[in-house]
Amino acid sequence: MERDQDVLAVQTALGRFPVVGIIGARQAGKTTLARAIAKRQLGPVTHFDLEDPADLARLADPRLALGDLRGLVILDEIQRRPEIFPTLRVLADRRPRRVRFLVLGSASPDLLRQGSESLAGRIHYHELKGLSLSDVGRTRLKRLWLRGGFPRSFLAKSETESVAWRRALIRTFLERDLPQLGVQIPAETLRRFWTMVAHVHGQTWNASEFGRAFGMADTTVRRYLDLLTATFLVRQLQPFHENLAKRQVKAPKLYVSDSGLLHSLLGLHDERDLEGHPKVGASWEGFALDEVVRLMGARAEDCYFWATHAGAELDLLIVRGRRRWGFEVKKTSAPSLTRSMHIAMKDLRLDRLDVIHAGRDSFALAPKVRAVALADVAAK
Repeated sequence: MERDQDVLAVQTALGRFPVVGIIGARQAGKTTLARAIAKRQLGPVTHFDLEDPADLARLADPRLALGDLRGLVILDEIQRRPEIFPTLRVLADRRPRRVRFLVLGSASPDLLRQGSESLAGRIHYHELKGLSLSDVGRTRLKRLWLRGGFPRSFLAKSETESVAWRRALIRTFLERDLPQLGVQIPAETLRRFWTMVAHVHGQTWNASEFGRAFGMADTTVRRYLDLLTATFLVRQLQPFHENLAKRQVKAPKLYVSDSGLLHSLLGLHDERDLEGHPKVGASWEGFALDEVVRLMGARAEDCYFWATHAGAELDLLIVRGRRRWGFEVKKTSAPSLTRSMHIAMKDLRLDRLDVIHAGRDSFALAPKVRAVALADVAAK
């Protein structure tokens, strides 16, 4: 499945930076994307897979292995050898520049701290997410929502095969991938924590509640949350607050990043299970918000939610400079204007408010307010 926008973004970054990192959850398609980029290169391409013992042996002395290479060098699963980053800094600073590096990793720059510090100013990170509506087409919206955006889950021949693949991914992540990152948390403990996050998907984080459930300090459960966030499996949407004469919510909202993984953690196997579950609305909300964020090209630091203790709220607020766009998600085919929306428009001084819904048609609700069918989002 072609992902031309991602290919173009990475190619552009390679023209500007000596090192480009493709980061994202495991099995999101980073290696496939790197191969697509490699096919378009005019010069030589060298590929190292750091999960291959032979390639690991070749990189025992990184300077010796990489020093004489030309063209494009791909280092896959770089989180397994973060000590390579200082060598990349030395090679990236050579003049004339004879090589560019494409590094693929399943952990955020914050978790790969050594790399983010060593290559400051020399590396550009491109986050690769799962498949989106733009990739698969509006006619396969329900399938994308149910199975999630991991390519192998979405493209599986049956629901049973898709569910089995996601279960295996969860198990592999907990039992193998995290220990390779140096995480010493028992797999079963982290599974319970991740499952609990799934049950509060779309709700605000309450460290004390999680701490009591696990019999641990708030700081410990916060570390678990940050770990799942740094490996792209949980998304934290930060609260927006400013000097209004209202008490505002100041804890982040939690979302399992992929709707398919959310459904597996909740034990939902098919559309009937999902439609009958209490979290169906929250699942739809997380799925829709992710599509909107991609459409807007918004960075994580541009995205917020807003809520007051009096009950007014906004599912998503995107802020760029002086411009503010608001988004509400309703799993209904007949959305209407609510008092909460009026308050958000006024208090947040929104330039526009879109109500993303599950119906077929998009239409105006009021001045600066429109109802937008989720199926239309990719075409906007």
